[in-house]
Amino acid sequence: MRTKSHKKNKINVVTLGCSKNIYDSEVLMGQLKASDKDVVHQEQGNIVVVNTCGFIDNAKEESVNTILSFAEQKQAGQIDKLFVTGCLSERYKDDLEAEIPDVDRYFGTTDLPLLLKALGADYRHELLGERLTTTPKNYAYLKISEGCDRPCSFCAIPLMRGAHRSRPIEDLVQEAKGLANKGVKELIIIAQDSTYYGLDLYKERRLADLLKALSKVEGIGWIRLHYAFPTGFPEDVLEVIASEPKVCSYIDIPLQHISDAVLRSMRRGTTQEKTTALLKKFRTSVPEMAIRTSLILGYPGETEEDFELLKSWVKEMRFERLGCFQYSHEENTHAHQLVDDVPSEVKQARVNELMELQGQISWEKNQTLIGKTLKCVIDRKEGNYFVGRTEFDSPDVDNEVWVDAREHYLKVGDFAMLTITAAQDFDLQAIPTT
Repeated sequence: MRTKSHKKNKINVVTLGCSKNIYDSEVLMGQLKASDKDVVHQEQGNIVVVNTCGFIDNAKEESVNTILSFAEQKQAGQIDKLFVTGCLSERYKDDLEAEIPDVDRYFGTTDLPLLLKALGADYRHELLGERLTTTPKNYAYLKISEGCDRPCSFCAIPLMRGAHRSRPIEDLVQEAKGLANKGVKELIIIAQDSTYYGLDLYKERRLADLLKALSKVEGIGWIRLHYAFPTGFPEDVLEVIASEPKVCSYIDIPLQHISDAVLRSMRRGTTQEKTTALLKKFRTSVPEMAIRTSLILGYPGETEEDFELLKSWVKEMRFERLGCFQYSHEENTHAHQLVDDVPSEVKQARVNELMELQGQISWEKNQTLIGKTLKCVIDRKEGNYFVGRTEFDSPDVDNEVWVDAREHYLKVGDFAMLTITAAQDFDLQAIPTT
C-alpha cells in the first residue's frame, strides 16, 4: 500500500544531457529559490523534476530509464510528485504521457513558466541571469542563444529547441558580472551554434563583439568558446582569440565528417577543402590554439573509403582534442529518410579505431608539454590529488592536470602556475612552480 511522504517539500532537480541542459536546470533552480522553495540538484527530495535529453538513442534511453526509476519510487511512496521537462519531453510528450502515466505532468523546453506554476512558484522576468550554479565555483556556463537554424540532416535539435534566438549583449554582460561577483573565474560560452550569434538580433554576426564585451568584466579570467559551426565562421573571432588574453586559445568546433559525399548528405554546407582551409586559418591566426572537434561514425552510406579518408585526415590535422559518436537514426530528421545501413558493430569498431588513433596523437602532443610551466585552474580535490585544467582544456571532456596533495597545497577554485612532470594520453602530472 502506498504511504504518503511526510517530508518537508524539497524539490530535487535531476539533470541529464549536455551543458545547455545544465544551464536550463540552473535557471529553473534560481527561479524556485527566488520563490522561497527548498531546491537541490541531484540529491534527495520528495518532489522530483527530471530535465531530459532527447538528442540521440543513448541519451533518450538514459532519460526514459531515469523517468521510470522515479515513477517506481512514486508508486512506492518514496517521492510525492514527479515532473518531466527538457528535450525528450518536448519531442515525445504524447508518447510519454501514454506510456508513463505516473508522471504528474510533462513540460517542453519553452514551458518554464508553466513548470514553475505547477511547482507552486512564480516566473519572475526580473531575475535576468540569476541562477543556482551546479558546476564547481570557479567556472560556469553562459548560454548566449537558444535554438538553431542549421539544416543538418542528422540533428533533431531544431525540433526540440526551435529557431535560433540570440540573447542581447548587455544581458549577457550583466549575467557575467553576476557570476563574477559569486566567484566565477571562467565563462564557458555555449549555444547550439555560437558562431551564428547576433544574426537574428543585429542582422550581423556579433560573436567577436560579445567576446570583447565579456572580456571587460572584472573578475573573469578565462572565456572559453564552445560549439562553433564551420560554415560561415566569423574570422574576426580569431582576431579576438589572438589578441585578448582572457579569451582562451581554445575552440570547440564539431565538424562531424570530412568526406564530401557524407558532408553533402549531412547538409553541412561545406567541403573537405573548405574545412581544411578553415583549420589552417585557425593555426595561422592562433598558432597555440587547442582545437576540439567531434565526429559522427556510421552515417547512412558511409563507406569504408569514407572512413579511411576521415582517418587519414585526422592523422593530418592532429587535433588536440577529439570525440567520436555513433550515428543515431532520428525520427523526423532529413537523414531518417535514408537507410541506416552501417551495422552497429561496424559503427562501434570505427569509433574505437578513431579514438585509438586520437589517443596516440594526444599522447604525442602531451609529451611535448613535459617541463613546461602552464597556467591552470584547480577544479577540485579528489583523494590525494588536486585536479585542474590548462587553458587548452574544457571541463569533463578534455585533459586534466593532477598534483599530489600529499606533497603540495593548492586552493580549489584558484589559478596556479604548474610545471608538467609527466604525461599520458589524456592526463598530465605536475608540481607547483616555485
